[in-house]
Amino acid sequence: MSKQKTKKSKKKSNLVITSKGRAYITCTYNNTLISITNDKGDVVSWANPGVVGFSGARRSTPYAASLAAEVAAKKALEKGLNTVEIITKGPGSSKISAIKALKSAGLKIVSIKDVTPIPHNGCRAKKKRRV
Repeated sequence: MSKQKTKKSKKKSNLVITSKGRAYITCTYNNTLISITNDKGDVVSWANPGVVGFSGARRSTPYAASLAAEVAAKKALEKGLNTVEIITKGPGSSKISAIKALKSAGLKIVSIKDVTPIPHNGCRAKKKRRV
């Protein structure tokens, strides 16, 4: 039997990209994830500091987040996205630098929204120990 090599064909995306979209910035203490979507919520481009080349403790720095945001914004601009609503989430310190990088890359920012989950009263405390 002869083995035939089959070419993997790239999946054609049927994304409808308008000029408006959303940028989701998720910050943790160790990483920052940036994903840019269209109106419907389909991901147009994404990036994180690992894609840019950072590893270990340097991924959590604001500088790494700004470089990742620039990469994601340039990919989105190439595909035709112009204006974004920014939605941030998480306790990380690199949210502000990522927002500034999206602005400097050429995206027009319509609004900035923070949706970090905050407990209003938290979980019920354990019962007091009796001795």
